[in-house]
Amino acid sequence: MSDIIKDIEFATSAEIKTYQEKRLHEALGYLAQHSPYYQRLFKSYRIDINKIATLDDLVKIPFTEKKDLQLFNNDFLCCPKHKIVDYITTSGTLGDPVTFACTEQDLQRLAYNEKKSFECAGLCPGDIVQLMTTLDKRFMAGLAYFLGLREMGASVIRVGNGIPELQWDTIQRIQPDTVMCVPSFILKLIQYAEDHGIDYHSCSVKRVIGIGEGLRQQDFSLNLLGQRIHDKWPEVQLFATYSSTEMSATFSECTYGLGGHVHPELIIVEIIGDDDLPVPDGQPGEIVVTTLGVEGMPLLRFRTGDIAAKCVDPCPCGRNSYRLTPLIGRKNNMIKLKGTTLYPPAINDVLDNTEYVENYVIEVSTNDTGTDDVLLKIGLKKSAPADAVKELKDRFRSRIRVAPQIAILPVDDIRAINYPSQSRKPVKFIDLRKHR
Repeated sequence: MSDIIKDIEFATSAEIKTYQEKRLHEALGYLAQHSPYYQRLFKSYRIDINKIATLDDLVKIPFTEKKDLQLFNNDFLCCPKHKIVDYITTSGTLGDPVTFACTEQDLQRLAYNEKKSFECAGLCPGDIVQLMTTLDKRFMAGLAYFLGLREMGASVIRVGNGIPELQWDTIQRIQPDTVMCVPSFILKLIQYAEDHGIDYHSCSVKRVIGIGEGLRQQDFSLNLLGQRIHDKWPEVQLFATYSSTEMSATFSECTYGLGGHVHPELIIVEIIGDDDLPVPDGQPGEIVVTTLGVEGMPLLRFRTGDIAAKCVDPCPCGRNSYRLTPLIGRKNNMIKLKGTTLYPPAINDVLDNTEYVENYVIEVSTNDTGTDDVLLKIGLKKSAPADAVKELKDRFRSRIRVAPQIAILPVDDIRAINYPSQSRKPVKFIDLRKHR
């Protein structure tokens, strides 16, 4: 993407802000000219886009929500259909899928985004990356990774997800230095290696880039899952990423592991509180994004539902663009259990760090008093202690102060819940609360 200033992350904070405001003005003009949805919104709210001059002025524009994408999906398209080269779908909050359409320019932007993210994590041309993610099922992430690695000159091994035996066979044959996967799968790889006499400590893999699950706590130290991987496989360096289909951008950690770096030329990020107004830097809130440079379906002030904080202090790596802390959770998934506020990742962290838990699903419902009930359906390994339920509840009380209800079910029953036939991601959280 020749029109992008490739070193903007290393500019001063003031220069980055000025640059983003220029790109915002261009994005608003594009939406006003090409987007049926935003044309209608600007007219309905009497918004003069020429008066949106600074990033602070964004508060004058209403939010875009996932339900808007579901209800008015086609109205977000800003180009003729003959320009679309790839269709992607993501789940909508009302149950029906949301379609995203990408032009050739959008795919080039995706490649640029992932190239910068991989470079942030220390990858170089000539590195070999094993992708343990799917490129099919209308999934954006796997395609984006592939395009980005090609763009930067790295080699790609497209193995896909699951099947530890195939993953290890590929590692031993081709010797990648980097693997990209859901972090909890690394524990399955380690277990397989230990069960089959594979010396994983001496293998070629030196870097793991995690997707879809957190590896760090809010102070950037490793969480229980990250620490467990590190303790078992200290030779590899762990990197966490955050991305979504809607924002068509990735926040990747650098080698210092102090949060996910934003690419200022691709996205504007706001952090808002319960009053829907921006919160001070460093304070957690909902992530709201405005995409820059998207041709097919750009979004303005899109509410992600994800909770994190913005870090504005310079990173030791030299980048001055702001960073996001590890995700605390999803706003709609917040749980009030026995007076304690928590998010599913806190529960995941305990279960992922329990060696005798094979699989699980978190089920949240509303009880007769109108408060939340949490039921953990857990499949145990054969090595589980006889008093596993009591031991698990003690673990939860020591980590999050409260203990959910626990039901032990056959591993195969849990696996059927985790991997329904039409799902592209493991299902580990089920929200049965009527008020949601």
